[in-house]
Amino acid sequence: MALPGGDFELIQIMDASWADAARRAGVHLACRAGCTQCCHGAFAINTLDRARLREGMEALRAADPEKASAVEQRARGWIAEWAAEFPGDPATGVLGESEADEAAFEEFANEAACPALDPETGRCDVYAWRPMTCRVFGPPVRVEVEGPEGGLGCCELCFIGATDEEIAACEMQVPHVEEQRLLEAMGDESQTVVAYALVRTI
Repeated sequence: MALPGGDFELIQIMDASWADAARRAGVHLACRAGCTQCCHGAFAINTLDRARLREGMEALRAADPEKASAVEQRARGWIAEWAAEFPGDPATGVLGESEADEAAFEEFANEAACPALDPETGRCDVYAWRPMTCRVFGPPVRVEVEGPEGGLGCCELCFIGATDEEIAACEMQVPHVEEQRLLEAMGDESQTVVAYALVRTI
């Protein structure tokens, strides 16, 4: 599925929002190149993320075939290791939507490194095309769920010793409405994980 043109504007909004939150956070934000804690553990990505990653892989194959091959090999290795436990269709990478599948995903591949992560450099090889979840990690963001998980959440390495007021003052605004508009236009609400978006034939 082709990446909609509006994704470029969405990413510009996201990058500007992150930069603004980082400016307000100052020393409280520990995010640095080579910090890879957020690059471990499986998480769901939507159709827009998948299309962006696939476009990124095509660009990487054209610009740096060797690096693209390494990314794809890591992705295929990830799939081979985790397919048997995948809570959905391991052939297509589409996550299941049943309560059992969602419960299984909570415990799925929680320590596994993202295949986009270069283990030698500690950098993301598809950073410019990374999913939205990666783009919001670090600064405080609003978690809209019921119960104790609701409210503001941020990376556990950031805002150490900060007060609730200091954390709230650095909240990052996330353009959920703009993202949802693009997803609705794409007409596909299925979810997958990064590894499946990085391989050419799946």
